[in-house]
Amino acid sequence: MSAESVGMHMPAVVTLDDLAAMNASDRNGHRYETSPEGVLSVMPPADSEHAQIASRLFAWLILAGWPADQVLQVAGIRVPGPGRDGGRIPDISVWQQPPPRGVWLAVTGLLLVIEIVSPGSEAMDEVTKRREYASAGIPRYWVVDRDEAQTVTVYQLAAPGAYTERARMPLAWLLRTDPGDQLGA
Repeated sequence: MSAESVGMHMPAVVTLDDLAAMNASDRNGHRYETSPEGVLSVMPPADSEHAQIASRLFAWLILAGWPADQVLQVAGIRVPGPGRDGGRIPDISVWQQPPPRGVWLAVTGLLLVIEIVSPGSEAMDEVTKRREYASAGIPRYWVVDRDEAQTVTVYQLAAPGAYTERARMPLAWLLRTDPGDQLGA
């Protein structure tokens, strides 16, 4: 399919409903997201290393006692913006209590968002999403790099709309800690 034919069928403004339909109909595993400013992003399907990192983090949280219905993989969140809401799909999200059912969940009760960097998503994860998640008031944001150590950068909301870097450690080290210590629980 050519860019021209895709563009012909693309709505002038992509809504969260449009995103949900795009995600549901993509048979190749792409993830479609949008910023509160309306910038559409298309993420490639996750590779096996990405899936392994996500599985290790998910298992670490579950084995530490977090209920499975409070630790979600690839659940859509509604990122509030000044004129409209964006939609992001973090790799893992941890909630104070089970969120209500829905495609785009409000950030109320969201304790932590984890993004695993994929090739080409560095700027999106390190700059754009960090700014959006901080502006949305999400208390903690972790970025897992795909370097040799799989370095986890731990950010904590320090002031309204701003994170401060709290720690940087290899994933293997993080997985030997108590998640409650990391989440302030």
